[in-house]
Amino acid sequence: MEPQANIRPDAPVTKQSWLALLTRRFKVTGQILDPRFFGNWRQYIFQCLFVTATMMVVLALLDSVYETVLVAALGASSVVAFSAPSLRASRPRCLIGGYLVGVVVGCGMSLLVTATGGLISLDEHSSRILLGAVAVGFAMFIMVATNTEHPPAAAIAFGLVLHEWDMLTIAVVLAGIIAISVIKEAVRGQLIDLL
Repeated sequence: MEPQANIRPDAPVTKQSWLALLTRRFKVTGQILDPRFFGNWRQYIFQCLFVTATMMVVLALLDSVYETVLVAALGASSVVAFSAPSLRASRPRCLIGGYLVGVVVGCGMSLLVTATGGLISLDEHSSRILLGAVAVGFAMFIMVATNTEHPPAAAIAFGLVLHEWDMLTIAVVLAGIIAISVIKEAVRGQLIDLL
């Protein structure tokens, strides 16, 4: 493991210190492939094919491809759940709980955009952008406070503020994350952490 850059929090920020930090953090080592890949290549292929099949089933059952902005988060959640099954963010509490937080915050902020109409001196598009950003931060706060951290769920909050939605959209998103969580738990014993 590479040593961290010697940058103290109280040290003045200089161009050289940031440059040293960036070069260390983004340095490409001699290995392009994960060293664990060669010993587990069959498992890597199995889990990647399994996440592909899971998303195909979820999308076919939900017939939700038209809501790509919101459903894209389900793809990210599948990658987290199936590539790092023992990660805290892959647990059902975080998968489903994070999405519930994202849905509640996103719907609330979206309704706030509509309710404030002319009260905020911004047009609706600018209000959606502003409150979309607030939704991501607020969803993150609620998730970390309730131990339901799941980063893709913040995208749900953001997407619900930026785009129109209805109760079917909410049902599709929640049914999708529940299906992913249930499928992942059903095959949990056959999965390894790839990350």
